[in-house]
Amino acid sequence: MAYNLVELAETAARNAGATKVTAVHLRLGAIAGVVEDALRFSFPLAAAGTLVEGAELTVETVPVRIFCTACDAERALPPPFAFRCPVCATPAARLIQGREIQLDAIEIEEAAYAAAHP
Repeated sequence: MAYNLVELAETAARNAGATKVTAVHLRLGAIAGVVEDALRFSFPLAAAGTLVEGAELTVETVPVRIFCTACDAERALPPPFAFRCPVCATPAARLIQGREIQLDAIEIEEAAYAAAHP
């Protein structure tokens, strides 16, 4: 996961003409199947020797939301994620969010900035 994230960030940075990535912003669903601590540990290892080396990793946790057909409404699900409406206990008809793994943004240094600030 960390290597894929670094590869995406580095590709986006190169396409933007960057010389360095200073921050990587990730949206991570609460049930995405990624252990945030493991990702944070492996991110610097995956970034070594790339434009992403030394970049700060920020992770926004996306809460789980379902659509309840009985209530005709979206509902946030608190852990432990029983996948039933927390209001009426009807089984969840549709998962709306919570499984995301999304590279939201990167912060970069461009060649002109790097030359002026060695």
